[in-house]
Amino acid sequence: MSPTFRAFHVRNFRLYATGAIVSNVGTWMQRVAQDWLVLELTHSGTALGIVTGLQFAPALLIGPYAGLVADRFPKRKLLQITQVWMAIAALTLGGLTVTGLVEPWHVFVIAFLFGIGTAFDAPARQSFVVEMVGRDDLSNAVGLNSASFNAARLIGPGLAGLLIHWIGTGPVIIINGVSYAAVILSLRLMRTSELHTPKVAARDKGMIRDGMRYLWRRPDLMMVLVTVAFAGMFGLNFQLTSALMAVEAFHKGAGEYGILGSILAIGSLAGALLAARRVRIRARMVIGAAIAFGLLEVVSAIMPTYLTFALILPLVGLASLTMLTTANATMQLSIEPTMRGRVMALYMTVLMGGTTIGSPLIGFVGQELGARWALIVGGGLTTLGAIGSVLYFSHRRGISIRPRLLPRPRLEILPQSELLADKAVVETGPVKDPRVA
Repeated sequence: MSPTFRAFHVRNFRLYATGAIVSNVGTWMQRVAQDWLVLELTHSGTALGIVTGLQFAPALLIGPYAGLVADRFPKRKLLQITQVWMAIAALTLGGLTVTGLVEPWHVFVIAFLFGIGTAFDAPARQSFVVEMVGRDDLSNAVGLNSASFNAARLIGPGLAGLLIHWIGTGPVIIINGVSYAAVILSLRLMRTSELHTPKVAARDKGMIRDGMRYLWRRPDLMMVLVTVAFAGMFGLNFQLTSALMAVEAFHKGAGEYGILGSILAIGSLAGALLAARRVRIRARMVIGAAIAFGLLEVVSAIMPTYLTFALILPLVGLASLTMLTTANATMQLSIEPTMRGRVMALYMTVLMGGTTIGSPLIGFVGQELGARWALIVGGGLTTLGAIGSVLYFSHRRGISIRPRLLPRPRLEILPQSELLADKAVVETGPVKDPRVA
């Protein structure tokens, strides 16, 4: 089997990936349909930002507790519950839309309820991957997961745009509600005896604080977390900024808006497949990809036509997925198994919860200053956040950032302890292990 797809030799992961791509197509269809529904009901970029923020607000509010649940309960069963919850939310919104009863406040409330399901689903899903494939294939499985998500992103938005034109937004949202059955079925068909189930974290007071303290003592992981926080807050608002650009800057309809999402997914899919091939995971790649992503968003804002804007989106998608997949794998491979649910919940809280704050702000900028300024502000703050994270942790938290020109230009990121060890070797020669005679 090709190294790119080596995690597929695991039966449980094959089942999961099959169900996930069906559900992900439905998810992307609903994202486009829901955004279009909000614009139809309100004609407001701020309202669109509020809906996006509400959908991610639960991750900010209850994310750490959701991670504790993921550490304390079987993830396979927990994921089945979250899929049922999100299916009910989607079917309710779709039903209200089809019957013509939907109002903006319905969308706000259901987006928040949907976000509650996502808040519990995300840390369980992230930490369940290693239970399916083990540590050796984790980075490959993370890349393939992202590839599945973005293959669905390639199909879903464009298909949603066409279906909205043919049958309306309500039926498209209902299709997503039905698609969750694919994940539920794949989870039920798994062989539990083949899962790499870790020891359940012992119940104790202060478990959430333990996760926070663990992260705070790891400046290498904190640097990744802060970088992702800025990207999640200001840069990863594609559904908002693409909708504003399509409608306001280029005066296009639902079909053209959906196509933008699919074009963006071309680059995202390429980034995910490259991540799946990558054997070594380096924190410097997170920083470099975040800076590139922010700069590309700024460049996309000044594209003069719909066509030129569409042509740069694959590069934006490539940079964003390189950042996210590398950050995800870096976090998972660097933490203790009993802490994985809590730490990944904090990671997802920062990534998704940041959108709660950033989306309304970017939506407001888009409404007051124009769609292009929404991209300029979002991309600029993403770039500044990545650079600021490197500068802070290199000077204040014991991380050494060393430029290297050979064999290729790059940044080398090391804990201060490793830098001191390197210096000791240079000054005194190799340090002999006292346990070796």
